[in-house]
Amino acid sequence: MGNFKSQHSLRLNSGMMKYDQIIIYYFSGTGNAKNAAKWIINVAEEQGIKARLINIDRFEKIEPPALAKRTLVGFCSPTHGFNMPPIVLKFINRFPRVEKTDAFILNTRGGLKLYKFFLPGLSGLAQIWTAFILSLKGFRIVGMQPLDLPSNWLILHPALREKVVNSIYQRCHRIVDDFAQKILGGKRKFKALISLPFDIAIIPISIGYYLVGRFFLAKTLIATDACDMCEKCINQCPVEAIKMINDRPFWSYRCESCMRCVHSCHVRAIETTHSFSTTLILLSSLVISPLLIKMLDHLGAWEWINRSGITENIWSLVYAFIFLVFVFISYRVLHILMRYRFVNRIIAYTSFSKYKFWRRYKAPKTYPPE
Repeated sequence: MGNFKSQHSLRLNSGMMKYDQIIIYYFSGTGNAKNAAKWIINVAEEQGIKARLINIDRFEKIEPPALAKRTLVGFCSPTHGFNMPPIVLKFINRFPRVEKTDAFILNTRGGLKLYKFFLPGLSGLAQIWTAFILSLKGFRIVGMQPLDLPSNWLILHPALREKVVNSIYQRCHRIVDDFAQKILGGKRKFKALISLPFDIAIIPISIGYYLVGRFFLAKTLIATDACDMCEKCINQCPVEAIKMINDRPFWSYRCESCMRCVHSCHVRAIETTHSFSTTLILLSSLVISPLLIKMLDHLGAWEWINRSGITENIWSLVYAFIFLVFVFISYRVLHILMRYRFVNRIIAYTSFSKYKFWRRYKAPKTYPPE
């Protein structure tokens, strides 16, 4: 670790860079994608390349800077539900057409570590779809790099220990350093294509998450009585999904589950509603679904649905819509009931995130440590 920077600088001085300017657009929930983008910027600046790092939080309109002939454009983002987050997809869709401009894509995925083995995540549509849209915009894709930085999804697991986080960061920094060297030197690198068969296999999950899953996950966060009304979560939300309703933060359907609010709350007031979410899933599968099927059977429509595969798919979409309506209504009711202390306590103490062993995630601000 001690001589990392000197070795890094030594590698930088080998070879000529192809570009005069690099511009990286990034979105980052808890800091992983931002750190990866900074590493690439550092490589460029040490070679005397003009570099810009642009955060797309809460963007309203896109005013791209003048793209000179020798300009490289990067798009860095976390992976949400095996896809780019909606804010990133919206940004790319609105990006103006360009004329034969080189571009690269870097997506951070939920990396884990088991003993000495680094466990990769999957990209799904994150790289494939983004590359396709950018190509339609006139970009030439010269790099596709997935990066398995630490998973920070508090809903599913506690944050990794600091020692593990640093180990993963050290590995990923080397990967990004090598990636930056190659693409800035005019080479192409498509590491994302290695996992392409697996990414294609989970495309149905990517689509399901985008159409249904993300709206359900938007309703899995709640603020308990520990909230001191600092409104930091509201002010820092990249998509303005959090509102103050009845003196309590309320997560709207626009929430992208980036986990920024959860991991930045200084009083740990934001909890993942494990018990509430589990109850909704059980009620939906054990009560609502059987009742709907029984009603359709009574009307003579269920047999017709079973005879047609296409109609069954349509039924699945209808049921998904009904489930989301049920979730939205239930969450609104829960938000109202949270004013009562006993409800507040039940939700808080039946959430794993209430307890210290369910650690919050904090991405290193600088790496390697200064």
